[in-house]
Amino acid sequence: MMNNNNSSKYSSQTKEFQKPKNRRKTLLRLLSYVSYYKKVFILAIVLSLVSNALSLIGPYLTGEALGLFDASHIDIQRVLIICAIMACFYIFSAVFNYILAIIMAKVSQKVINKMRSDLFNKLASLPLKNLDTMQIGDLIARMSYDIDAISVTLSTDFVSIFTSVFTIIISFIMMLIISPWLSLIFFVTIPITVLVTSKMSKKIRFRMRLRNNSLGVMNGYVEEMISGIKTIQSYSRQADIVKSFAALNEEAANKTYDAGYVSSVLGPTTNFINNISVGLVGILGVVLFIFKLIMFGPLASFILYSRRFSGPINNISSLYADIQSSLAATERIFSILDLENEEEIRDVQASLNLTLHGNVEMKHVDFSYDLLKPILKDINIEKTLGKKVAIVGPTGSGKTTIISLLMRFYNIDKGDILVDDHSIYDLERNLERGLFTMVLQDSWFFYGTIKENLTYGNKNVSEEEIISTCQSVGIHSYIMSLKDGYDTILVEDGINISKGQKQLLTVCRAILSKSKILILDEATSNVDTATELKINKAMLKLMENRTSFIIAHRLSTIKTSDIILVLKDGQIVERGSHQELLALNGFYRQLYNSQFD
Repeated sequence: MMNNNNSSKYSSQTKEFQKPKNRRKTLLRLLSYVSYYKKVFILAIVLSLVSNALSLIGPYLTGEALGLFDASHIDIQRVLIICAIMACFYIFSAVFNYILAIIMAKVSQKVINKMRSDLFNKLASLPLKNLDTMQIGDLIARMSYDIDAISVTLSTDFVSIFTSVFTIIISFIMMLIISPWLSLIFFVTIPITVLVTSKMSKKIRFRMRLRNNSLGVMNGYVEEMISGIKTIQSYSRQADIVKSFAALNEEAANKTYDAGYVSSVLGPTTNFINNISVGLVGILGVVLFIFKLIMFGPLASFILYSRRFSGPINNISSLYADIQSSLAATERIFSILDLENEEEIRDVQASLNLTLHGNVEMKHVDFSYDLLKPILKDINIEKTLGKKVAIVGPTGSGKTTIISLLMRFYNIDKGDILVDDHSIYDLERNLERGLFTMVLQDSWFFYGTIKENLTYGNKNVSEEEIISTCQSVGIHSYIMSLKDGYDTILVEDGINISKGQKQLLTVCRAILSKSKILILDEATSNVDTATELKINKAMLKLMENRTSFIIAHRLSTIKTSDIILVLKDGQIVERGSHQELLALNGFYRQLYNSQFD
């Protein structure tokens, strides 16, 4: 659903990228990706220069051929030879352009491959505090639309602009050689063209950035609504989300129109200026020809070179919008790449040599998400090796936050967290996280077979272990009832099986991981009573000789825990066994009685 508050949230996000960016820095960083394949890129530049040099000889040869018609006796043989040479030059130029297109397509895909890999790797290594503030749809837009925009620029635009500049320079030099007087025209029109292009390019870049950001916000909204479509339909709020999407879609369309309008005006404007210059060349050229100040052949060559001179300017103007769009897309990607990864310790190797058993402690831990509102205050948990530690409390008391801190999804503000007397902040992150296996309230599966999902945490388990574990949990018979058994494909987060079955498979995966520490966060919340009893029975075996942290709202499931920590408003207000806490007749007893009254 999307209420007015959410509407303003999405609208405000479209203003995020309105500040001017450093175009030069962005371009240099983009070219740094090309430097990984600089040998091939240099070859492409050389081919481009040779191809254009060959084609630029054409106007000169044309003038030479036409100049022969000024003589009283026309040398047809020489005319044919010049035409043949000119044809060869154009053929070789076309061949080189064909090879150039293939090379640049390969280079651009290699660059895009690396950039997309860098972006995905960055997303995989970002702290949750960053990912929590990002829309999935917007990230997907950066991985797809923005990357594709850069691909087009790398494959065609860069070389096209480079060759256009080369063509402009050579054509202008040839025009100066042929007729300095006619060339004076361009000393007037070129500054006008540069001024117009410079002014309009700033507007184009700004609007392209707004367009890309608006599209990202719209994609994020679409992804969010599709993922929650069941809830939306159950509340009959389809009309609301359609209305909200229409507003975002209209905003994206308006931003796209604004960007397209400004960029489309640039090409015709520069083309108009260049057409005026060519027209003036024709008029002045005729005057000079009448007064015998220029011959017909050189005049023809000059006119052809003026067209070759004007064409690339128009080409650059039309490509400028694409490049501005690409630079805006590049900025969006670099804004992710510039985020800091999860902090890591300095001596990773020393950490890897440790053998850890899973004895967890928390000492005077304080934590807040925004440093303004404390979430956890002075949390202390004594050594827990091999114990079953239950964490209970009302919603929002900080139960799941403690688990997030143990997993180092967030860093604490104060205190310390220890594993086997080693601060977790002195341990290599993946080593420390490898101690844990989590069974969460919302299970997650990737596209693949049931067997592949079961062995996600441990690839070395045997097929016998898989079957035995599934039997102990009570899911084996269901798996075998499927057409392909353990080779059945789970699609799109396992939507082709029920939530209860997914939770049973998650428990199996946790057992097979053989980790030292187990985290159960409402692990049986999505199953019926009979299935819950089967899972709890399997859990008892799973938790043997392991340190276990259990989060549960149903207090009947944690009676056998060695110690129960009772949270209220981010503080541990009571601790002890089930019977000890009932005997206290305090907050725990109130929670317990409230579930049975």
